[in-house]
Amino acid sequence: MTRLDRKEGPVAPTPAAGPTARPAHRADATPAALVAEQVSAWFGDHQVLEDVDLTMAAGRVTALIGPSGCGKSTFLRILNRMHELVPGASLAGRVLLEGQDVYDPALRPLESRRRIGMVFQKANPFPTMSIYDNVLAGLALTGRDARGAALGRRRRRTDEDDALVERSLRSAGLWDEVRGRLGTPGASLSGGQQQRLCIARSLAVRPDVLLMDEPCSALDPTSTRRVEETIREIAAEVTVVIVTHNMQQAQRVSDHCAFFLAAEGRPGHIVEQGPTADVFGRPQDPRTDDYVNGRFG
Repeated sequence: MTRLDRKEGPVAPTPAAGPTARPAHRADATPAALVAEQVSAWFGDHQVLEDVDLTMAAGRVTALIGPSGCGKSTFLRILNRMHELVPGASLAGRVLLEGQDVYDPALRPLESRRRIGMVFQKANPFPTMSIYDNVLAGLALTGRDARGAALGRRRRRTDEDDALVERSLRSAGLWDEVRGRLGTPGASLSGGQQQRLCIARSLAVRPDVLLMDEPCSALDPTSTRRVEETIREIAAEVTVVIVTHNMQQAQRVSDHCAFFLAAEGRPGHIVEQGPTADVFGRPQDPRTDDYVNGRFG
C-alpha cells in the first residue's frame, strides 16, 4: 500500500520525467475499472476520509451520495490526483486503474489525469476559444494530437481533428445543436450546452474514466435531462463516477451507488454501497434509509 505521511505536509507531484508506463490511448480503448482500496485523506491534521473501499465497475455509472461535508468531492479528486495539488493535503491507500496504482511514482500525474478525466460543478469552457478549439483544448494540454501522437510546436487543422470534434460533440449530445457554428466562442452557449461542451472536451482525450462533480447542480431541468441522457449514452465507452445531491438523479443515471457519511466523530466513510436499486429500495443500514428518503441531509 502506498502511504503518504500526513505529517510531512502536501504531497509533491511526481516529476514528469521518463516514459509513462502505458502507451498513448487507443481510439478503440474500452472503459476500465477503477478501484479504491483503504483510501484515507487529510487536510493538514484534519482527517476527512477514512478507509474508503469502492470498486467502480468498467462501463458503469457509479453515484456518490451523502450530505455536504462527508468527503465525496475530496474522494473524487483523489481518484485523478487533484487532491495532491492542495497545500497541506495528504492521503493513504491505493487507487487502481486496470490494476495499476495511479500514484505509482513511475506514472506521470498528467497521464493519470488524462486517463481519469474530470467535469466540474460549474461549466468551465475557455470563454474566448471557439467551440471547435474548446473540444481540442485537452489534447494540447496533454501533448497529444487527434491520433494520439505527440504534438509538434505548431500544426494545421487536420481531417482527424474534424472527425474527433464531431465524434466528441456527438457523444456529448451537442453536435446537432452547434454543427453550424463551431467557430463561435464556447461562452456563447447556454449553461447546459457549456456543460456538455466540457464533457465533449473531456471525451476528446479518450479517458478510461470520467469523474463528474455535481455536473447538473447549476442547470435548469431541461438542461439537466440532456446531461443525464449524455451520461447514460457515454457509459458504454467510459466508466463514469458522479457526485450528486439529487436522489432522483442518482436513481436515474447510476448502476451502483455509495452512501458517504461523516458523523459521530468519524471522518467521511462509506456506510453502504451496492446496486442503486438496492440502496434506494432495500437499504440495509437505517441511516441509508433515512437519507435516501429525505429524513436528514
